[in-house]
Amino acid sequence: MTPAQDPFYIVKDEIQDSIDKVQDTFHQWKKTPENTGEYVHLTKELLTSCESIQWQVDELDKAISVAERDPAFYGLNEVEIGRRRSWTSTARNQVLSLRRNVESGRKKILLGHSANPSESIRSKKHISQDNDEFIASESDQQMLLIKRQDEELDALSASVQRIEGVGLTIHDELVGQEKLLGELNLEMETTSNRLDFVQKRVAMVMKKASLKGQIMMIAFLVILFIILFVLVFLT
Repeated sequence: MTPAQDPFYIVKDEIQDSIDKVQDTFHQWKKTPENTGEYVHLTKELLTSCESIQWQVDELDKAISVAERDPAFYGLNEVEIGRRRSWTSTARNQVLSLRRNVESGRKKILLGHSANPSESIRSKKHISQDNDEFIASESDQQMLLIKRQDEELDALSASVQRIEGVGLTIHDELVGQEKLLGELNLEMETTSNRLDFVQKRVAMVMKKASLKGQIMMIAFLVILFIILFVLVFLT
């Protein structure tokens, strides 16, 4: 099975695309001024996306664990299993790193607000104003995010079903091959028994033919002796 047909690589590419998008959003988040509605919105989006990707990676890791129990059944080997484990580990670390940075930035702002109450009040006013500007699009953004997550979950579910379908197909093929081997062994055993029977019959016929030939030869010699005796002594 080529990587383009392997369900694992299909899901992997989808997750990698999500990671790339989150990284782009993260770079945008870092350039966005703090204490703004956009900053708050991007923070929520990043945390939600990271959580979704982590869940997808965990589910893919579970599928690898299932394949690891019997790699030959799924047409894999230890090297390929290790390669897949390595990718999920790297993807998980990337997402965790992004999530820690976002959470650290959010905590930093909260601590700054606690240390400067007056500044916190002003910041809250600015945030409120900025939130008013974003409130119209916030709902749409949330809906789009939820829709994207639903699509990703549907894609992941379809990929898992494809993996299950491939596993069932391989299992059916193995069962069919085992059945053919059983029938072939039975036919070979039957043929061997028939061959043994024929060999015994041929040996028996050969033995009988040899004994009959000896009797006929003796009879012929006796008759020949009698004829010679008559010709020599009676004529």
